[in-house]
Amino acid sequence: MIIDLIRNYKFLNIITVIFVVILLLSNLIASIKITQIDLPFIGKVSFAAGLLFFPISYLVGDLLTEVYGYAKSRQVIWTGFISLIVSNILIKILVSLPPDPNWNLQSSYEAIFAMSFRVSVASMLAFFCGEFCNSYVVAKLKVICEGKFTALRIIGSTVAGELVDTLIFYPLAFWGDPNFPPDLIFRIMIMNYLVKVIWEVIAYPGTKQLIKFLKRSENEDYYDRHTDFSPFHLSEDDAITTKQ
Repeated sequence: MIIDLIRNYKFLNIITVIFVVILLLSNLIASIKITQIDLPFIGKVSFAAGLLFFPISYLVGDLLTEVYGYAKSRQVIWTGFISLIVSNILIKILVSLPPDPNWNLQSSYEAIFAMSFRVSVASMLAFFCGEFCNSYVVAKLKVICEGKFTALRIIGSTVAGELVDTLIFYPLAFWGDPNFPPDLIFRIMIMNYLVKVIWEVIAYPGTKQLIKFLKRSENEDYYDRHTDFSPFHLSEDDAITTKQ
């Protein structure tokens, strides 16, 4: 067993930035736009544009845990979570500022960015729980499978993480809203969940190659054998590199 107390990774900071950017775009911008595509044999399907980008955050979470370990992934998730909180606060401040009398876009600005407090809280809570569930499943399955069956832990973790995210977000954000009757919420939950999982399955070949590239480039392949999996354990004492 090789133990390194201090590691300087080539790509960890870059991956962290990508994770945060994708998270903010999918939650604060892309989720606002409703788009429609015409699918063969299915017809026209409408969905929030964020559905195309949010699963990337789970893909990045898989990369982080698979290569660098749960502790590093936990730090990045907290970075994204805090960024999401700060962004929501700043957006609400900007929306509430009085507009210049000659600026005629305030109503449009509010319509786009004035996400309700309830939806914001639901989004942040769902992200927090879903991402930690995703990373936990990756880390545990890697140890149980002794590093084999990569597809099982990458796709399986998304199945679990996205399920937690979906079950928390939609009921918390829309239950009781007259514009979202229970049957509509249920249909949206099923459709969005299936699309996210299918997206991960389609992206898996590329994900697998990225994992191989990162392990080779970073000379790292972390196994969480003695990790404290609490989301609130933020010290580095269990982030010491251990390689098989």
